[in-house]
Amino acid sequence: MASKTTLNAKNLQALGPKRLAELLLELTKGNTAAKQRLRLELAAKQGGGEVAREVRKRLSQIARARGFVDWQKIGTLVKDLETQRAAIVEQVAKTDPNEALDLLWRFQDLAEGIYERCDDSSGRVGDVFRASLQDFAEIAVKAKPDRETLADRAYDALLGNGYGQYDYLIEVLTAALGDDGLAHLKERFTALANEPKPEVKDKDRRTVGYWAGGASYAHDMEYDHRKRAASMALQDIADAQDDADAYIAQQSEESRSAPAVAANIAARLLKAGRAEDAWQAINAADIDKRHWIPSEWEDTKVAVLEALGRDKQAQEFRWSSFECGLDGAHLKAYLKKLPDFDDMAAEEKAFAFALQFPDMQAALHFFISWPALDKAAELVLARSSELNGDHYALLTPAADALEQKHPLAATLLRRALIDFALGEGRSTRYRHAARHLMDCENMAGSIVDYGDAEPHDSYVARLRAKHGKKTSFWALIE
Repeated sequence: MASKTTLNAKNLQALGPKRLAELLLELTKGNTAAKQRLRLELAAKQGGGEVAREVRKRLSQIARARGFVDWQKIGTLVKDLETQRAAIVEQVAKTDPNEALDLLWRFQDLAEGIYERCDDSSGRVGDVFRASLQDFAEIAVKAKPDRETLADRAYDALLGNGYGQYDYLIEVLTAALGDDGLAHLKERFTALANEPKPEVKDKDRRTVGYWAGGASYAHDMEYDHRKRAASMALQDIADAQDDADAYIAQQSEESRSAPAVAANIAARLLKAGRAEDAWQAINAADIDKRHWIPSEWEDTKVAVLEALGRDKQAQEFRWSSFECGLDGAHLKAYLKKLPDFDDMAAEEKAFAFALQFPDMQAALHFFISWPALDKAAELVLARSSELNGDHYALLTPAADALEQKHPLAATLLRRALIDFALGEGRSTRYRHAARHLMDCENMAGSIVDYGDAEPHDSYVARLRAKHGKKTSFWALIE
């Protein structure tokens, strides 16, 4: 049976409404977010209109604020924003979707000012605005605004999209805009895209910077910004209208040779049932001189080959793509297409290839991700001299994965991390290196045969002889 002092609803109700009210006022003193929550609860008793007024008042207060919000206070700001968003979506929208839509625009418009005065290194503020953008989809449909008016509002928002707060706006508003709204929005952005570059007299030019090519002027930057905004919007409208040709029209001849752009074009042509055109588009990519090919280009090429009925070529391309960078996704797709038992032989062939792959770190990542821990251990034991201790994001989890069944391989991985930290004098990593050394000591008893590797005591002695003066490291051990 719960104690009478346990914090639960039943026990708190026993305090009575008067005492609870006094406690709430006491506990929320100095807590703006908590006070605002209480005001919203009181407003809700009066109906959605009163909640809307409270939210509108608070949004105005946030818009007027000028103080910088550092990382220590970001949580309070995020909680305040989430409270306002929840009130719009969960309370106002239920009774007055038109009012909710207007408040949602006001809320999203806060983004630029807030980003300029806060440290959002954690990304939490951005998460709030990305979530609120998605709220437009349902609320705008319920509100049923005039479609041309909605398109005009979207146009203005996208031109002022300085921090990406309105990215994907056209996508979320597609249903509410309908054919008429999308057509109007396209007309406006097409007109913007066709605007001639303004002629500005020398005396009216405002210099904003200098580059290798000379001075940079404000009017040029503004013109380029508007052109980019128009092009991006017209691409999004083309997708909303399933118009592959309109999307392609926004890509320059030069950009169509970029693998990512070629893949985007081919994917849209494929969706339109134009496989032959997609084949031309995907092969327009200039990949011969590139050191890295985006996976979406490879995936799209496979999809085009299969759409054309070229299954054998698709398989050959999957295998060659795997060989280029040990992409496990390509190998899994390749194996899935093989008959039973053939896939086992192909997997062994792939493992043998990976064991000899020139980039040892890439091979280790492949085996750990597959997962094939026995092969990962075999790789480490055979090629430990090639380990790069700077790759802590790979080596640390790899060592953790191997330590139970392959303690020697895990030890060699951790030694690589230790050797790099001490050898390069990376004092910020000493704490991690000390932990790795202690892990090696704990595993030493599990290693029956060190083979060509140094036993643990010998390794520590050599480490002390070479790096004995790095006292800040050894202090963490002793």
